Amino acid sequence: MKVLYAASEAAPFVKTGGLADVAGSLPKALSGEGADIRVILPLYASIAERWRLKMNFCFYTYIEVAWRRQYCGVFSLDHDGVIWYFIDNEYYFKRGSVYGCYDDGERFAFFSKAVTAVLPRLGWQPEVIHCNDWQTALIPLYAGQDASADFDGIKTVFTIHNIEYQGRFGKEALGDVFGLSDALYQSGILRCENGVSLMKGAIYRADHVTTVSPSYAAELKDPYYACGLHEVIADNAYKLTGILNGLDTAHYDPAKDPLIGTHYSPENPAGKTQCRAALSAALGLGGGDAPVIACVSRLVGHKGFDLVAEALDRLVSRSIKLVILGTGEERFERFFREAENRYKGTVSANIMYSERRASLVYAGADMLLMPSKSEPCGLSQMIAMRYGTLPIVHEVGGLKDTVRPYPGADANGFSFLWYSADDMLQAIDRAIEAWRYPEKRRALILRGMREDLSWTRSAKTYIALYHSLIQTS
Repeated sequence: MKVLYAASEAAPFVKTGGLADVAGSLPKALSGEGADIRVILPLYASIAERWRLKMNFCFYTYIEVAWRRQYCGVFSLDHDGVIWYFIDNEYYFKRGSVYGCYDDGERFAFFSKAVTAVLPRLGWQPEVIHCNDWQTALIPLYAGQDASADFDGIKTVFTIHNIEYQGRFGKEALGDVFGLSDALYQSGILRCENGVSLMKGAIYRADHVTTVSPSYAAELKDPYYACGLHEVIADNAYKLTGILNGLDTAHYDPAKDPLIGTHYSPENPAGKTQCRAALSAALGLGGGDAPVIACVSRLVGHKGFDLVAEALDRLVSRSIKLVILGTGEERFERFFREAENRYKGTVSANIMYSERRASLVYAGADMLLMPSKSEPCGLSQMIAMRYGTLPIVHEVGGLKDTVRPYPGADANGFSFLWYSADDMLQAIDRAIEAWRYPEKRRALILRGMREDLSWTRSAKTYIALYHSLIQTS
């Protein structure tokens, strides 16, 4: 089984969000299941010198996209049993940021075309090209345009990590930037609200489409969640599968995490109490037995912080400690800083991104609050369970798929159905009530810590999917 995994970011080389965690972990798990998996990324300026020194130069060529002809260098690196390819072009990728440039459409059109163009010279041909989000959405379209033997029998899989980011551009970009025919617009494959949606094109043209959780796949048929693509999802439901993301359990391991002061495990959970004390001391929350509730997230409305802001005074009145960690919209950063000033010793606003602080919070908090309006999969709730911190989540997407709500017999957390501050507070009340009973608390914590959150399960499902596509050739 030969798979080329194309992504715009992947840990440990470059990371801005959850896609990097997936692209950094899933290929390794696929390799562990016997796949010959190779990953291809842009060679961004931000990729550290320590990685560049290990890369081997393979070859260079020129890529034609629309009327442009651009240099393309190819480098390779063997890391964790996976071969990584890097597409080099300083004009496109020597930037101060990974995304957010005025010409992102052109930059990732170049990358997508490069992926298809360099295949004949790799000395290795995949059976499946696995694409991720809008930045690689053009690959199934470019591959479909190429009638050469190099693409004969190669299947494409496209994964939707977040349908909100579709790669939408004006109609004029179709030919001038992407080098695609007007027929793709007129047929409706790319047309979206008088412009083009690259994600829409990939959904139609890929041989199979996946999302990062089963519940998210079901939700995308609903206009509320699908951001205008619900009819597209319905048209392609026959080739849509929701596969739950996993967690890098070697990295997120409270028994070995070098960023926490005391290690612990399901077999020896006592260190959790010491981590809780360390967190309270570090953030000035004082002692006592008030449960510590944490939010580790981007501070944006989409993540449910409008509910947290609305309920803050009522939440604090419940004799809890609240820890906020993250950055985001100015209104929320300002709100939580002011809340910390009003509730000194009760609210701790950590307006920052810090992996060290995140580990301290996951290990030291009693509960993790994730009231997201929608959540394709979610990572924080899985990290929390791994660290013995009880998740409190809104029942959407991957949160619904990973958190089984108390008081069920196999509960590993708490949840609320309706997106409202009142429903959220009721779920928090259930969590506080259960937490005050040591035996209930212990059972919930250990059940969460023992969950199989690894990528192995997901990798097996992807391998089965790849095989099914190849067999239908």
